[in-house]
Amino acid sequence: MKDHLENKFKTLENQFDIEEPDFGHFDRFEAKLNNTKPKTRNNIIKLIITIAVAASVVLFVGIWIGKNQNSQKGMQLASVSSEMKETQSYFVTVIEKELYTIDNERNKDTEKLISDGLNQLTKLEIAYNKLTLELKESTEDKRIIFAMISNFQQRIDVLQSLLLQIETVKKLKNQHNENHI
Repeated sequence: MKDHLENKFKTLENQFDIEEPDFGHFDRFEAKLNNTKPKTRNNIIKLIITIAVAASVVLFVGIWIGKNQNSQKGMQLASVSSEMKETQSYFVTVIEKELYTIDNERNKDTEKLISDGLNQLTKLEIAYNKLTLELKESTEDKRIIFAMISNFQQRIDVLQSLLLQIETVKKLKNQHNENHI
């Protein structure tokens, strides 16, 4: 093994870097290290200023987004008067009840019907949201209030029509099953 190592060193002879660095190399290196030390006080001040500016920008954007979202919110019918609050509460309760009933009737035979009905309902809700924005601008306009009530009635009509269609599908399915038996 010793012979093997000696042969290896002989083959690598004159290939090793045995030169020493130039005079003053270590001093120059140490000076560079000292010059690159971060000036901690200046860097801390810059960091604090950067964080303050970033926080200000985030705060400004947050306020701007919040203001825009609030301006997009309309005025609900319930805000007009106590009678309108009761009216809205009644319609919302009836709609929720109908939606619950429809959801219980959901199956592979009624899925397409329910999906179409809910799409119609979504369109009516979008129209209602536009009406809330109009009501916010003009709280005294009775036509907007009437349109909002009419929108609720249309939604209930859609849901009741959907329930009738579901009942028809169920009857047809039962008749079909009776004919096969």
